[in-house]
Amino acid sequence: METTSSSRVGAQTAEAPASADAPAQEPDTSPQSNTQPQEHTAPVPAARRTAEGFLAADFPWYGLDGAFTGPRWLMQVGTAADGTVEHGSTGHGDEPSARGEIATGEKERFAVVITVASNPLRRSGDGTGVLEATSVSSAAWLAGSGLLAYSWPGQMDHSLRDDWLDQQTEAAWELADDLAGEDWSTLSLPVDGEPTPFHYRESEFGWVLAGSTGSGVHLGAYGRGMSAYGLGFSAIADLGSYE
Repeated sequence: METTSSSRVGAQTAEAPASADAPAQEPDTSPQSNTQPQEHTAPVPAARRTAEGFLAADFPWYGLDGAFTGPRWLMQVGTAADGTVEHGSTGHGDEPSARGEIATGEKERFAVVITVASNPLRRSGDGTGVLEATSVSSAAWLAGSGLLAYSWPGQMDHSLRDDWLDQQTEAAWELADDLAGEDWSTLSLPVDGEPTPFHYRESEFGWVLAGSTGSGVHLGAYGRGMSAYGLGFSAIADLGSYE
């Protein structure tokens, strides 16, 4: 993992709240950025971004392969200060909520796939600094923080959740920074039909995995209610297949 400033890909979690009509917020990926998350409100996947941000990317987007026949939707993209698209995510299955099973009594089944551009060391858009390279740990961080955004511990009061989320988000960052640690295992899953190794871990809130593809991107994923062991990933040929 290169540095804290780059691998964390800004202070945003993978799925920050968004309004379909609001301008996209741009995570600050400069070395001087503050890595503490600013806010931990529940994501609103129903307020989806249009495909515009996805179409602006110069790298391929990934989702679950054709073996998955359930609902698919676009979530949101993350951009650098110069507007360059750096990562984004696609949802599969049920649309998750932070309260989830606690509020409805029904177990949600979803998997979110995060695509992170594989960027080498490069100058910032305004030429005033250097942006560090992204890595597999970047994908692991986004996936871990994304899962937490959709998690709500049982019997926890609303007023305490922000403190809990701060602590758990920092823990997710530390885990992403140590992919060789004992908290991670190795899982081989197909990417574009080729067996690909992923770092994988489970928690009471779901699972998280991260790896790299041969097409110049890193992949992260998280989910709940769907087994990660049966998943496969492929480049998205038609964004129109995502509602």
